[in-house]
Formats: sequence, structure tokens, C-alpha cells
Amino acid sequence: MYKIVKRTGDIFLSLVSLILLSPLFLLLAVLIKLDSSGTVFFKQKRVGIGKSHFQIYKFRSMYTEAPANMPTHMLKNADAHITKMGKFLRRTSLDELPQIFNILRGDMAIIGPRPALWNQYDLIDERDKYNANDIRPGLTGWAQIHGRDELPIPLKAQLDGSYVDQMGLIMDLKIFFKTIAIAVTGDGFAG
Repeated sequence: MYKIVKRTGDIFLSLVSLILLSPLFLLLAVLIKLDSSGTVFFKQKRVGIGKSHFQIYKFRSMYTEAPANMPTHMLKNADAHITKMGKFLRRTSLDELPQIFNILRGDMAIIGPRPALWNQYDLIDERDKYNANDIRPGLTGWAQIHGRDELPIPLKAQLDGSYVDQMGLIMDLKIFFKTIAIAVTGDGFAG
């Protein structure tokens, strides 16, 4: 029953968010184009529910020549690939806003494990141990508010599994409001 409520809430919130945030989308699109050449949006193959694949959307935060299928934290000198506007987008997590389209389409949920890159086999395999590949990935999640990419893969998968075990309205609200608090205070996704 909660999965139906959760999906209905995701559709409603994503529609409202798209309407309210459309001026911000336009402003960010202009600023991205002024900062560097290339597209406004970035697409990348990610792992969805049941290990299916989908294209995730983000505001482009890197130069077009940057490797597309590698997590940023694994790049040598990652900062050299990130645009000036991209640094701001990432610091504020505004680069993630286009994923509202993924939520509306049903590829993602607002809350759930962050979708792995299609080639992050170690993370995908580790998540299998906790059934974390069996639910929609999310814009934010339990692992996100506890350290994001700084977490070792086994711990990240374990936190994702904890979310699966505790998934419900209270858990989703806790993650939602903690994410907002982190974004507003600028503390980053740790703790």
C-alpha cells in the first residue's frame, strides 16, 4: 500500500516542483550556456528498479570533454573537468534538479538509494545483498544524508538496505527534511 502512496506523492510533488521551479530552470540554463559551450543538460545511463537501465538527467556541470561514465570522485584531478558554474551547481545540488523529470516518468522516486552508474558493478552487487536494487532509486536517500560519495561502497549499500527495511512515510519524511536542512545550511551531504 505504501508504494502506491509513495508513487502518487512523487508524481504530485514532481509536477508542483516543475511548475514552481521553472523560472529557476530557465535561469540556470542561461548561466550554464554563458559559462561554457555544450548542452544545458547531461544524460547518463543509470541503474533503476530491478537493475533495469534508464537515462538520468542533470544540469551539465562538467566540460563536454570530461569522461561520461565514471563517478567524479574517481577522476584524477576532477576539479579540472568541472566548470565554474558546475562548482556552484554541485555545491548546492542544483545540478540534480532535472531528475524531477525522471521522477515524473517513473524512473526514480524522490526518496530511495541513489541510482548507480551502469558500470558500478561493485555497488550494484553489494546492493543485491540488501535488496536495494529492488526499489526505485531516489533523488536523495539514507546513504546520501550520511556521507554521499565519501562512504565506502559496503557501508553505502548497507545504508541503502536499511532504507529498504524501514521504508515508510516516517523514514521518507525524515530523509526529505534532513536533505532540505543540509541543502539550506550548506553543510554538504555528511553526517
